Amino acid sequence: MNLRRLALPVIGSCLLSAPVLARDSLGVFGQWGAFRDPQVPRCYAIAQAEGSASAAGFATVSHWPDRQVRGQVHIRLSRAIAGQDGARLVVSGERFQLAGQGRDVFAADRQMDARIVAAMRSAGSMTVSGRDRQGRLFTDRYVLAGAATAIDAATVGCARSG
Repeated sequence: MNLRRLALPVIGSCLLSAPVLARDSLGVFGQWGAFRDPQVPRCYAIAQAEGSASAAGFATVSHWPDRQVRGQVHIRLSRAIAGQDGARLVVSGERFQLAGQGRDVFAADRQMDARIVAAMRSAGSMTVSGRDRQGRLFTDRYVLAGAATAIDAATVGCARSG
């Protein structure tokens, strides 16, 4: 079965959930896609959580050249979290407490972003868990096959446009 053919509709549906639609595709790598939006400008790698419906969770690693931000980790959770509790990301046994509210969580700072991206590069999967507004624990899972290449493609995409 051609994974790229299957990945394109999934990534396309992720983009419909994203606040800004992609303008230029930089490629599909495993379960991850890379895109450039020169109007913002930004470039990002993106993947949908395993088993998610089109409106459910996705993870991005973004570059915002005008803001001098590189490798910002953002996760849109499959469910809204209670209060401002954030969520816990686990990559290769390393745990990261993400900050945020509603369905959006982020690394606490640029150093955490860098540590998460480094862990993603060598891991096979990652999970993010939290408690929803009804107090139920949930976990979103991501396959990291292709993540490193998609992140690199996004980095190069913004370097060429900036």
